[in-house]
Order: sequence, then C-alpha cells, then structure tokens
Amino acid sequence: MKLRNPVLLSPTALLLAAAPTLLMAATPARAADAPELIPGLRSNMAAPLPTLANPSVDAFMAQRAGAPVWFRAGGGAEAAATLGQILRRAPLDGLSSGPALANAVEAAARDAASGNPQAIARADRTLSAAWLAYVAALKTPLPGFTYSDPALAPRVPSPIVTLQLASIAPSLSAHLQSVSNVNPIYAPIRDAEWLAMQRSGSTTPDPRALANLARARVLPSSGRYLVVEAATQRLLMVENGQIADSMKVIVGRPDSQTPMLASTIWYATLNPYWYVPTDLTQKIVAKKMQSPIAKAYWKEKGYEIISDFGPTPTLLPPSSIDWKAVGEGKQTVYLRQLPGPGNSMGVMKFSFPNDIGVYLHDTDLHVLFAKDPRTLSNGCIRLEDAKRLGRWLAGRDLTTESTAPEQHVALPRGVPVYLTYITAKPQGSELAFVADVYGRDGVGPRGTVTTSVAGR
Repeated sequence: MKLRNPVLLSPTALLLAAAPTLLMAATPARAADAPELIPGLRSNMAAPLPTLANPSVDAFMAQRAGAPVWFRAGGGAEAAATLGQILRRAPLDGLSSGPALANAVEAAARDAASGNPQAIARADRTLSAAWLAYVAALKTPLPGFTYSDPALAPRVPSPIVTLQLASIAPSLSAHLQSVSNVNPIYAPIRDAEWLAMQRSGSTTPDPRALANLARARVLPSSGRYLVVEAATQRLLMVENGQIADSMKVIVGRPDSQTPMLASTIWYATLNPYWYVPTDLTQKIVAKKMQSPIAKAYWKEKGYEIISDFGPTPTLLPPSSIDWKAVGEGKQTVYLRQLPGPGNSMGVMKFSFPNDIGVYLHDTDLHVLFAKDPRTLSNGCIRLEDAKRLGRWLAGRDLTTESTAPEQHVALPRGVPVYLTYITAKPQGSELAFVADVYGRDGVGPRGTVTTSVAGR
C-alpha cells in the first residue's frame, strides 16, 4: 500500500503493516483466548488481552490526562457494541481488517466491564485506535477519479480531531452511526448489501457492490452539491444530507464516456455559444458544406468561423475555408454557434474547471429525454430542466435582459459537482444493478441486472 501521508494514515498503517506493535501485555488470560486482530496474527505472549497501539491515541489521551473517551461516566457498553457492529461490516467500507478489529473491540469492552481502571484505560485506547482506522478507510482516495478542484479531494481527518469529535458527542453511538453513514447515496447501497450478505450467510461482498461503494464514498457527507450518475443518467441535487431534487440527464456515449471527476461550479452562462468539437466539424459540417444545401444549412445553424477557441478569437469568412480539406482532415476549422432556438447549448450552461472540456448545459432536443438509456452525447451532460437547476444553484430565476451572447452570472457561492458512475440501487431490501453501460464494473452482479432502475 502506498501511503500519501504516513502521519495522517498512521492508524491504518499501524493496524495493517506494523503487526509487531499491535499487541501490548494486559490482564492474564490463556494464549488460546487471545483474539486474532489481523488474520494469521496472534500474540506470542503467554497471556495477553490485546490493546491496539497507536501513538496518536497516546498523544490524545495524554492531553486529557487519561480521561476516557468511550467509557466516560461509567458508560461505553453501548458505544462499544455500535463500533463492533460497524467494524464487522467494515469490509464494505474499504477496511478488510474490520471483523478482526471488531473482535479486539468486543474483547476489550468485556474486560472493561470488570470496572478495573487499567482495563478501562486499555479498552479506551483499543476502541480509539480501531475507530481511527475505520475513519481513515472511509477517506481513502478512489483510483481513477479526478479532482479538478483539488479542494474536493478526500482527506483523512487529523486523529486528534477525529477523537475530539467523538469525545464531545452527546451520544457517542449516534455519532458513530452518523459518520459511518457517509452520505445519503452511500448508506442505502452499503446497508442493502450487508443485509444480503447476512441473509445468504456470505462473508464475501459482491465485487460489483464494492466497486459502487468505492465510488459513492467520495461524495461529501454534508453541504450542497450536485451528483451526475452516468449509469442511471440522473442528476441529483443534495442538500443538508438529503436528495432535494433530481432530473434526467443525457451523458456520453460508450465510445465517448462522461468521466469521473469532481469540480466546482462558480457561475452560469446565459445565451451561450456552442463551440463545435473539431471532430464533428470534420465529420458532419464539412460534408454539409460541400452539398447543394450549404447556404441554407449555414444560415439555419448560425455558425461562425473563429481563429481559435480562446476568449477573444478573430472572426473568419466562410469563403476562406476549403471544406474538402476539412473533411479529409487536412485543415482544422474552429466553429461556434450563435445563441438562438437551435443552439445545442439551449439557453444556459454551467461550466466548471476540468481538463477535458465537459460541462452541464441545456439542449434544443428535449425529445431525447424520452429515450432509455440516455447515453447520447459526446461526454457533456445535457439537462432535462436547466432553468430549474439554475434556480436551485442561484436561489433565483436566471434571466437575461438582452440577447448578448455569453452572459456570465456569478452564483452566491461555489457548488461542487461530482460526475460519477453508480450502477447499484437499493430496491426494498434488495440491491439491484442497472446496466453497466460503460463497462466499468468489470464483474457480473450477483442478482438480476435491470435497466429499469432510473433513480429518484
């Protein structure tokens, strides 16, 4: 495992890689009774009841003069039981050692029930170290996911902050459940898969469920943000931990896939130009411009020839273009389409920083939203109701007072947008899967594959 930050990831690193330091001597017990913290690892001590060792926990406890986090005011049994339950299903959350850690947590809680101050101190450290490992696993970056806005990349919280939040929580059990729920998209998928595993008696999660959970974990637990689910062709508006609204979208074709990335929308563009992709100019426009309908086609489309796709291009006359050469790929032409009823961007678009030129936009072809699946674009995301999205983003209707092109309207605050790929959908007590239109899951589902789960 390659660690991005050994300090921040020290809980996971210690638990998985530094096995010799995991066990510390405790109250006498038979060696055979010692819980197996990591598969294949048992203490070689004669009679340990293990304590998970973690320098961050030691530092935090030193600041508190040893005051317990988990067993404060005589409590701890409920929180320990909750943590044990969370850790047993933790392989779904990206922590494969979760069940082994649950054994250690439960053994430590039983020992603490004796009331012995030393046993309570050991148990508090064990639970703290296990919780840090779990929280670190939830924040592990997803390979292949691009953070075009680096501020949105997941970061393992400071161990001190993680433990401080636990120590001040009015209900420690409720706090653990809240953190483990991650976000409103993640928890239903994870809980449905866990229920399916319990019903079947399986200890091995469905690989496809794991793939979806890894993608869903990158979404925030709070705040306002957008999610574009390319697999179901839906856009979700998330606010205060709930899905506030949603709509259909059109996403990229399988040969021109909408990517997985996170960025931030800072403004809307009203009366947008459409900057025609150069491959479409070569394949479609050049052919039309060599036909008898060239003049009518040019007038209908409202194209302009520009020197480049920069912010201040120079206009060029159509007569200067050798359309045969363009069609043969010998000459590159840059086109933009003027605002109007036939503009492919519709009346507004929502740009966000990224290196591949994708964005959200209105469309002049709303009839296509009746199709299923809606994998029809060149990678950008067409919106079923751009005005409604604009109202949610800006808190008001976005309107123009003129026909001038490219009018930028700043949003009150930046809104993160996550382009992702969620094929798993809870249906009652089952976990169903939509069609893997992009082939990103890589494995077949355990249950029925359906294309009818269109989301909310």
